[in-house]
Amino acid sequence: MRAQPQPATKDHNPRTDAEARTFVAHVESLFTPWNVDGLVAGFTDDCVIKFGDLAEFRGKAALEKFFRARSTRQKGYRLKKEFRALSGNTIANYWEGWWEDSASGARMSGRGVETWMMRAGKIAIWEAAFNAKEDGKPSSLGIV
Repeated sequence: MRAQPQPATKDHNPRTDAEARTFVAHVESLFTPWNVDGLVAGFTDDCVIKFGDLAEFRGKAALEKFFRARSTRQKGYRLKKEFRALSGNTIANYWEGWWEDSASGARMSGRGVETWMMRAGKIAIWEAAFNAKEDGKPSSLGIV
């Protein structure tokens, strides 16, 4: 088992870019392999999730259901997150991911940006833009 970076703080928001980078690395480490309990523990009880085109949802029970569904669907998920900015209580990052769709068997890739509004060292609001496509297929945007 590989060592996982520890969260930058236990009870306060990251205050420096270095602490925020460590926090982003810690969250990334919880996705490979999926550590749903660890992921959910990093959110406030009253968290608000605005993920891609999904309807907004709230709370740890809904978040756990979301992560368990993703972990089932995204077989062999690999993730790379890159810290982008820290401003007050908000962390921004860019990510890329790769997986096999367990329903179709298709190889998939995705990328996006997200912001985490923090409270007491945990994510209180997660806003994420998510773009995914089947490898080797054209973009669903239909632009190019």
